[in-house]
Amino acid sequence: MRHALSAAQADAYHRDGFLAPLPAFSAAETAGFLANLEQLEAAEGGKLSFAANTKPHILHPWLADLVRRPEILDAVESVIGPDILLWGAGFFAKNPHDGKIVSWHQDSTYWGLSEPEIVTAWIAFTPSTVEAGCMRVIPGTHTVDQVPHRDTHAANNLLSRGQEIAVEVKEEEAVDLVLAPGQMSLHHVRLFHGSGVNAAPHRRIGLALRYIPTRIRQTAGHEDSATLVRGTDTFHNFVPEPRPSREGDPACQEFHTTMIERTTGILFRGAAQRPDARPSM
Repeated sequence: MRHALSAAQADAYHRDGFLAPLPAFSAAETAGFLANLEQLEAAEGGKLSFAANTKPHILHPWLADLVRRPEILDAVESVIGPDILLWGAGFFAKNPHDGKIVSWHQDSTYWGLSEPEIVTAWIAFTPSTVEAGCMRVIPGTHTVDQVPHRDTHAANNLLSRGQEIAVEVKEEEAVDLVLAPGQMSLHHVRLFHGSGVNAAPHRRIGLALRYIPTRIRQTAGHEDSATLVRGTDTFHNFVPEPRPSREGDPACQEFHTTMIERTTGILFRGAAQRPDARPSM
């Protein structure tokens, strides 16, 4: 596999809970991805709604292709094995000086998945620098169990519930994951991570792709969906997601509407506030 991790890289991921930077796409191809995203944003009035930014690979062929690219999947296979589902996808966008942050958190807090062998591939569409508010991680924290979180529902927080870790975070140990457009990072679902404000003159945009081994299941009491992107699924724990044949594919739009309502039920169970689950596209 041309893009597989070396043994040393895989060991570093399992030791530290993250790996970065990794090459994925050329600057020119990434610029094309960014242009596609900006078209989607323009169609939504300049910002993606919660629904449009949840599992967008079900709706858009260019994203359905991107999430299956070997440049990503070869590295993912190196850490979770050959049978891979894409469980979630979404963009994290900060405009210059908009005050948006991502608080310290663990991804696993509200996902309801049965085990923590889950990896996020975070692909930079624009420069993700310290000034722009790149992701920060605390090495080794993926080895701790799930820790308590509190919901803030803060307007400036890009997380679904504004959730933040409710125990001490040793920020002096944080590592900045600086990425150029087309590079990616991998991080474990339990890793403590977050990011600060964008003080740069450009946008900071990344696409987060959540990959899981096919053996994992949803435990939150709601039917869930996923896309088989590599290997074989002998477990059938998730409803298979359709692949769009074109923009506006009516079958995919109908499926997306149904599954977003269920995804909202999973992510916001017990929450004081919930977003409008209806797609605005």
